[in-house]
Amino acid sequence: MTLQFYWYPKCGTCRKAKQWLEAHDLDFEAIHIVEQPPSEEKLREVLEKSGLEPKKLFNTSGKKYRELGLKDKLQDMELDEMLKYLSADGMLIKRPLTIGDKQATVGFKEATFEDTWTK
Repeated sequence: MTLQFYWYPKCGTCRKAKQWLEAHDLDFEAIHIVEQPPSEEKLREVLEKSGLEPKKLFNTSGKKYRELGLKDKLQDMELDEMLKYLSADGMLIKRPLTIGDKQATVGFKEATFEDTWTK
């Protein structure tokens, strides 16, 4: 199984996650999240496989998130509208996104990667 690994090369957390995947000899396709943001359909898949609520896909510490005032807008936003924002701009997405056949992770925590990708 080849994982899809959406990342931003300048992001330290993404680089750590990539090193972890390499150190554990996992087969993955690295996809630049800004140059090729995931589609709305792919983001739906991430939500389904990760079990996370849609708001957890947003990079809440990002500049774009603050500029767009999304903190206040998200509470009243429908899922389709959230996915349109996210698929239009990879910088709005919490990264990295790692997607496998049955699971997906958002962000990088070593323990979560260990539980999700090595069992």
